[in-house]
Amino acid sequence: MPDTTTASVAAHSPAIETRSLDEILYPALEPYQTEHLDVGEGQRLYVEQSGNPHGTPVVFVHGGPGGGTSPWQRRFFDPAVYRIILFDQRGCGRSTPHAADGADLSVIDTARLVADMECIRERLGVERWLVFGGSWGSTLSLAYAEAHPEHVIGLVLRGIFLLRRWELDWYYNRGGAQNLFPDLFDAYESVLREHAPDELAGDHIETFHRLLNGSDPEVALRAALAWSAWEARTSHLLIPDEPVQASQQLAEHRRFALAFARIENHFFANAGFMRENQLIDEADRLGGIPGVIVQGRYDVVCPPRSAWELHRAWPQSQLTFVPNAGHGSNEAGIAAGLIEATDAFRALR
Repeated sequence: MPDTTTASVAAHSPAIETRSLDEILYPALEPYQTEHLDVGEGQRLYVEQSGNPHGTPVVFVHGGPGGGTSPWQRRFFDPAVYRIILFDQRGCGRSTPHAADGADLSVIDTARLVADMECIRERLGVERWLVFGGSWGSTLSLAYAEAHPEHVIGLVLRGIFLLRRWELDWYYNRGGAQNLFPDLFDAYESVLREHAPDELAGDHIETFHRLLNGSDPEVALRAALAWSAWEARTSHLLIPDEPVQASQQLAEHRRFALAFARIENHFFANAGFMRENQLIDEADRLGGIPGVIVQGRYDVVCPPRSAWELHRAWPQSQLTFVPNAGHGSNEAGIAAGLIEATDAFRALR
């Protein structure tokens, strides 16, 4: 368990990680239970459990919003020790209805997602659990923990995103990120130059919102692919080669992109359905909850400033800056830091 008995504003950087991702993660495993949980308003959430049914409960909170879960994400946890709970948030992954099918986004917001997590916890008979989330998953994890601290053993967070205006402008508008990836930002803006040239000087989030929810499905798809590609291509310190996709994979990619972009943009166009700086202002509610923050030093999607400010506002946290990583949880240094954290929390119940 991390030593969180004293407040600190220090952070550390581990040694450069040389192992492969497959060497770092726990072995692949299959769930022992899956279900679709009815949480009301026509929403049915995909929920799965794997690992030790009698172990320490841990809930994996995926990113996006709208990203969904993947089987490899079970591998951040020792399956002999943890009762591993993964779920797909409203509108994405294997939850229904799916945002790519035109699901009503008016019933998807932060308060409802927090309530959904409580519904899952109660359904599974969990009193307290470790909450694990990265990127938007860190946002939702913090919102949940600040609303229900009595049910949180600890927090393991990665790529801190506090959904403040400057963070949105930095990445989605003509803020700092475009200066680091001008070619990729140009590709991101290309759909706006074609379909909304008079709005290029305005708020890209609002313009994409109109295109993603307009009457032309082809324009919506192009906007979704541009939005999703910008994020995917800038999420790693070293940009990975893009795979050649077969027709079925391409169809799945388009479906993912539509849900991901529609839901994510829906949240960002509505300021995350939170007050500006809410998660920092209410960080005192985390008092007594130990936590580990793993942050890529060169994270362009969620700049390290947010991790530092959260750490300063939450004395029980430990902050690790991974020296050779960007945003992705599948970067070796990030994955190693997360495994180290979950291993340290194994004894908590």
